[in-house]
Amino acid sequence: MQIDTRFIDLLAIYRSELLDRTVPFWLKHAIDWQHGGILTCISDEGQIISQDKYMWSQLRAIWTFSALYNKIEPKPEWLDVARHIFNFAKQYGRDEKGQWVFCVDKEGNILQGATSIYADGFAIYGLTELAKATGDQETIDLALETYENVQSRLAHPGSYKTEPYPLPEGVKAHGISMIFAQVFDELGHFLDNPEIINTSLHHATEVMDVYLRPKQKLLYEFVRLDNSLLHSDRGRAVVPGHTIESMWFMIHIFQQLDEQTRIRQAVEAIKWHIEFGWDEEYGGILLSRGAEGGEPWWNFADSKIWWPHTEALYALLLAYEISREQWCLDWFERVHNYAFSHYPVAQYGEWTQKLDRYGNKFTETVALPVKDPFHLPRSLMYCIQVLERLATAGEE
Repeated sequence: MQIDTRFIDLLAIYRSELLDRTVPFWLKHAIDWQHGGILTCISDEGQIISQDKYMWSQLRAIWTFSALYNKIEPKPEWLDVARHIFNFAKQYGRDEKGQWVFCVDKEGNILQGATSIYADGFAIYGLTELAKATGDQETIDLALETYENVQSRLAHPGSYKTEPYPLPEGVKAHGISMIFAQVFDELGHFLDNPEIINTSLHHATEVMDVYLRPKQKLLYEFVRLDNSLLHSDRGRAVVPGHTIESMWFMIHIFQQLDEQTRIRQAVEAIKWHIEFGWDEEYGGILLSRGAEGGEPWWNFADSKIWWPHTEALYALLLAYEISREQWCLDWFERVHNYAFSHYPVAQYGEWTQKLDRYGNKFTETVALPVKDPFHLPRSLMYCIQVLERLATAGEE
């Protein structure tokens, strides 16, 4: 079979998964046209479990529907949904200090305040993508306000909270540098703002030089403020899917600078972590492992959550496009086969969120009690873009 044909076939599969199943699920079941925003405490069958609205879900949904408009097709209904969610988030999403809150009720009353700086990161991400679609100055201004607010806090570790994974004193998290590298990069390049771009690069360098350890061929989720490793169960926590996601962030950032050494490092780290995270006995990517073996510190460590698989699908295709190395396609095929045989919900669309090690569905909350329109549609969109390029380029 010609490689072009394989990419063409995959492109059809991924487009259908996005446009015929995933997006219709959210449009049919989740948009709260009465009270505003989107309902994400929702079952795989589209039943609303709670009308509470976690703000980072709202903000990530703004990104998704704006990105559909920007990256797939400029359909007015997708932009209408993005604006609808934005209007709710703009009105109810921030506290008196300008910090994005964690959770509100269906009408926007605050249930849990600004307990996660990650929400601010997702705000910048969603607002930037919406601004790309609309050019609306109000959206840009809100993104910039959030950037300034976050910068003052990031400069003082310990001054901000990181729900749902609180940090002990003297410890910092890969997730912070990872997300702010990505969202500052998006905002900085959209506005052609060197200061914001440089701030992104500061966080990207932290990811690559502090958390990623080439000697161990692992990325550690937590380190001390002085950048030394933590000699504890928490300090040995490795989340392979999180690293794989982080590495495609790094590729996006360093491609714009043509930093080939950094890009190569990120591709190598994808290989290290898909090998480290794969369950050879039952298939699929384990949520977490301990760097030195033993019982992992992470909750539900041996589960097979949907999002690491979605992130790996895109990361492996991107790594192949860059490197043309066969291992990328071999691993992509393994992840694709596991994901598409385990997660899609045939009758309703979208994917099951949580499976145990053996592939059985479970319902306990892992991080937030939500089913977000984010990891899956984002991965499918980016996979479509790479597959379109590969289908036309063929082997070089």
